[in-house]
Order: sequence, then structure tokens, then C-alpha cells
Amino acid sequence: MASSAFEDIADTFEFLDDWEERYRHVIELGKAMPEMDPALQVPATKVEGCASQVWIMPRIENGRFDFQGDSDAMIVRGLIAILHALYSGLTVAEIGQVDAQAELARLGLDEHLSSQRSNGLRAMVQRIRQLAADAA
Repeated sequence: MASSAFEDIADTFEFLDDWEERYRHVIELGKAMPEMDPALQVPATKVEGCASQVWIMPRIENGRFDFQGDSDAMIVRGLIAILHALYSGLTVAEIGQVDAQAELARLGLDEHLSSQRSNGLRAMVQRIRQLAADAA
């Protein structure tokens, strides 16, 4: 149930030869993401369980989920961009149906992130799922 934006990322990951190039691509995805208004970077939008500072602000219009996100770490900003591609535009009901672990495993992230980054990624997924469930 991946979006075309997420499929584009998966295709690019398949094309890139090594993990150094893939990490660079993740960082580029983060750099391309729109800046989050610092006024939104408050305790209510902060994601707990991440080693880096991470904020996610949901936006739900006509039952469709979207969010802004930011981090003080470039690789984490890239992970937020990947999650945005995975979830943005889905209905709040569809968010809970996405098998994020399986989709992200297609990128090989589960094997190539540090345990701290993996824990943070799981915390971000959990936060997105909770925000969507609260909005449903």
C-alpha cells in the first residue's frame, strides 16, 4: 500500500550501489523537505524516544493525513522525508493499515541504521500512527 512517492524512493534505493550513496540520498531527501516553522517545535509536537530532536505536526484535511516534520540531525530529517512519502495523503484509517516495518525493510533501513536510529524511526512511526488514530 505504498504511495508512488515512496515507490520512487524504493526504486532509487535499488539503483544506488552502496550504502554510502543511499545515506547521501536520505540526507538529500531531508534537505529537500520544507522547513518546519520553529514556533511548531514545541513539547507537544516533540517525538519521545529519539536520540535526536524530532518534531511532527499533523495536518488532516478532508480525512487525509499529512504532516510537517523536522529534526536537528540531517539523516533523521531524511528519515522523516521517507515517512512523509510513506504516509502523506492516506486517510487516517489507512495509516494504521500500513505495515511500516515491511515497507521500510524494502529499503534495507532495518539492517543499516544504528540501534538508536532504528528505535527513533520506530518512535516516529508510532507517533504518526497515534496521531492518525486520535484524528479518526
